[in-house]
Amino acid sequence: MDRFQAMQVFVKVAETGNFAKAGRDLNLNPPAVTRAVAGLETAIGTRLFIRTTRSVMLTEVGQRYLEDCRRILSDIQEANANAAGSFSRPSGTLTVTASVLFGQIYVLPILLEYLELHPAVTVRSLFLDRVTNIVEEGIDVAVRIGHLPLSSLSAVKVGAVRRIICGSPDYFHRYGKPTVPADLAAHRIVAAPSAWSSLDWRFGREGTTSVRITPRLICNNNEAAIEAAVRGWGLTRILSYQVAPLIAAGKLITVLIDQEEEPLPIHIVQPEGRRAAAKIRSFVELATKRLRENRMVNPVP
Repeated sequence: MDRFQAMQVFVKVAETGNFAKAGRDLNLNPPAVTRAVAGLETAIGTRLFIRTTRSVMLTEVGQRYLEDCRRILSDIQEANANAAGSFSRPSGTLTVTASVLFGQIYVLPILLEYLELHPAVTVRSLFLDRVTNIVEEGIDVAVRIGHLPLSSLSAVKVGAVRRIICGSPDYFHRYGKPTVPADLAAHRIVAAPSAWSSLDWRFGREGTTSVRITPRLICNNNEAAIEAAVRGWGLTRILSYQVAPLIAAGKLITVLIDQEEEPLPIHIVQPEGRRAAAKIRSFVELATKRLRENRMVNPVP
């Protein structure tokens, strides 16, 4: 195995944290993976991994070497892409992920527009209500809602969403509107999945005010909680983008606006940065423009 291939194996082992999984991803048998890493360690003259029966961890030298390998492999990939034309012309399969509702409502229209603009690209959408590992799962672009952890991924902010409490006009006509968070104790509450993690709802830009809520209806998906609110049964707490069309249509009304927590940012995330292939760069450019233009994902209280 040449040095270039050995570097690819080393990077895959570092990313997966597992020799066997790296081998499966690269279609190599375990001994070949072990030989490749051992060959690099012999050539360099030091260990790249600390191996135990339970884990594989990079040494300090291994961490630095990983960064160098990624840069070298990226340069080679870019050179090959330039030669093949894919760096300048969008082509191939583009994999994009987002949460289910946000993906269906806001990302899908952008994907359809993108497909019209770039006929040589095929799109695979993954709309999932879980945080995907875009490196391990082979994802090109992710749309993330919430604060991002520190990482080497490239991210651009495209908007923000608010955590809002809303109900129907009929509900407020019958039961009145809460004017301070403590008033929620006297109201019917519909819990959406995002509220399950805690029954202590926080308020204020610093989240310093906390109210214990007691839901009488707990829904296992956001759509059901929203529908219950539209039907006038009670109040629910949801992300603003999930009900923006209903609020615009007057079917839902937000309350306690001046007590809301800090908005959650929306980012477009991708691992390649400026070295990304044309299919990624062109989609990120279009998605950034469309999402920043969309008032539904840049709500003003």
